[in-house]
Amino acid sequence: MTNKVDRDKKALEYFKGLLQQKKMRLTKQREVIVRLFLEKEGHLCAEELYLALRKQYPRLGEATVYRTVKLLKAAELASEVNFTGKRRRFEHAFGHPHHDHLICLGCGKTEEFVNQSIEKIQERVVRQYGFAPTRHRLEIFGYCRDCRTTE
Repeated sequence: MTNKVDRDKKALEYFKGLLQQKKMRLTKQREVIVRLFLEKEGHLCAEELYLALRKQYPRLGEATVYRTVKLLKAAELASEVNFTGKRRRFEHAFGHPHHDHLICLGCGKTEEFVNQSIEKIQERVVRQYGFAPTRHRLEIFGYCRDCRTTE
């Protein structure tokens, strides 16, 4: 995909197709939720999406946001990440390359990274065990530079 605008447009079209398959409509509310999710980068929770939209769309229900995020996950446009065990967060999955995470236990900051050496080791392990993976995730928990220097 060439750029973010094209990727987001394709993601929205894909989502519309999924809704049609499920005999569901793309309501205005669902559309604004999906558009905001696609616009934002990072790791968002449904509550953050709701809070960002409720001023402009006061009749938007929080349950609608949660249900739409669930649909995004089912469509594999969003993947769930829960780094702290407290709040489920979601990140883009459509058109975004695989990456891993560094999670700070002090401030909660999350850094995404890609390391081809780690990926090659994982591929070697998979082959060694004759395993057929469908997906994987690497999360490293610890303390970021800022939190280590404030102790």
